[in-house]
Amino acid sequence: MITVYTISGAPPPWRVLLGRCFKGLPFETITLKASEGEHQTKEFLSLNPRGTVPVLVDGSVTIRDSLAALAWLDCSYPDPPIFGKISDQTAFVWQQTTECADYLRAAIDRVLTPIFFQNATSASPELLTSAYNAKVELAGLETALGTRSFLSGDSPSAADAVAFPEVRLLQRASDTRAEIIENLGLLNF
Repeated sequence: MITVYTISGAPPPWRVLLGRCFKGLPFETITLKASEGEHQTKEFLSLNPRGTVPVLVDGSVTIRDSLAALAWLDCSYPDPPIFGKISDQTAFVWQQTTECADYLRAAIDRVLTPIFFQNATSASPELLTSAYNAKVELAGLETALGTRSFLSGDSPSAADAVAFPEVRLLQRASDTRAEIIENLGLLNF
């Protein structure tokens, strides 16, 4: 049984959970309470000394990075593939996956960190710039989805597993902080 450790609301574990769902694999989720420091306990630190999530455990295998876990899932359970079947597809999926992990994640984080963790309530010039950059990244996703069912083709891939949590987190912000998200031009994106 695959076990995935997560913290409620943390996007990187969603990546692994989505990859597992795309493959139809059974799993167990253990949700740690960050407010109680469960990710800093001796037991959890023995799985991941960094104290971060996700952590995927399957028998003697322990993986503590979401992209590494997606790659491991694809090699260990190859059907259906989430990183493509042939080299060109694999390169394309990896390119989209890492672009989402690097650029989309950073763009969304630069918008949501001030809103969720610094209690920003107005659209400062810095926040407006961050929102613009997020819109550029989101427009790239819209363009890709304008010609395909999923980011990399006709079936879900690792790129979708990485992009969806970021978009969902932005949607959560629009549900809970609608006024500032609307002022940033992100409410109906």
